[in-house]
Amino acid sequence: MDERRALRTPRQKYGEELRLRRTAARLTQEELGEQVVCSPTLISHFEAGRRLPKPDDAQRIDRALGTDGFFARWLEDLESKYADHFAAVAELEQLAVLIQQFALSLVPGVLQTDDYARALFSAYRPNYTTEELDELVVIRTERRRILDAKPVVWTLLDEAVLRRCVGGPQVMAEQLHRVADMAESGRLRMHVVPYGVGAHALMQSLLTLMAFEDSAPVAYVEGFQTGNLMDDPALVSACQTAYSLALSDALSQQESLALVRAAAEEHAHGHH
Repeated sequence: MDERRALRTPRQKYGEELRLRRTAARLTQEELGEQVVCSPTLISHFEAGRRLPKPDDAQRIDRALGTDGFFARWLEDLESKYADHFAAVAELEQLAVLIQQFALSLVPGVLQTDDYARALFSAYRPNYTTEELDELVVIRTERRRILDAKPVVWTLLDEAVLRRCVGGPQVMAEQLHRVADMAESGRLRMHVVPYGVGAHALMQSLLTLMAFEDSAPVAYVEGFQTGNLMDDPALVSACQTAYSLALSDALSQQESLALVRAAAEEHAHGHH
């Protein structure tokens, strides 16, 4: 059997070190939690690499363990530009050799044009400044660099992604042409699940699958202000099966390209 080691993200290494130092200091998670003024559950999240301590928590951890500012200093390198639930995913994306994404209602982040991303970010926020939007768009643009690392990328789009007009007809047309151009140049494999198939295996959720050179695959699903990164083999396998089922209902790459180009033209010329 393929016993591949689990891939450890920088925050998991941080958590592992915290667990080692805590055990060396002969403290339970409860006892450390008391000194850091947080719950034992939060300590277990830190140790599993699911969460990072806040700077003042890290300072209290250093005091409790006598680690002389070690955890506070290391934390500065780990603080992510991304939301908590996405930070580990952003790290893993850069290491993946295969990324398979399914999008239910909007173009996946790494494929978004700046204008499309800006329109999304402004829709998410009740009041925003131009500077805030600029910053968010730059962060998203940086994420596109993972495509330079040349992972194999599959993008499966529900037809709804092509039809919802984000940012106006021109922005939408440019966005769809960008995705089609990337597929045509061989940079990604792209398929569309058309409305005509009705119910399909992924209609409840967007999904990203990632595979790595020498470690076990992961799956990630995301909802409003939350995300779930799965490495449990049974769950990952169920996600892979659902992806394969949805893919089997999709149009061929050529038909998908034609549909995306046609949708782009319809947006550009105002036919919906």
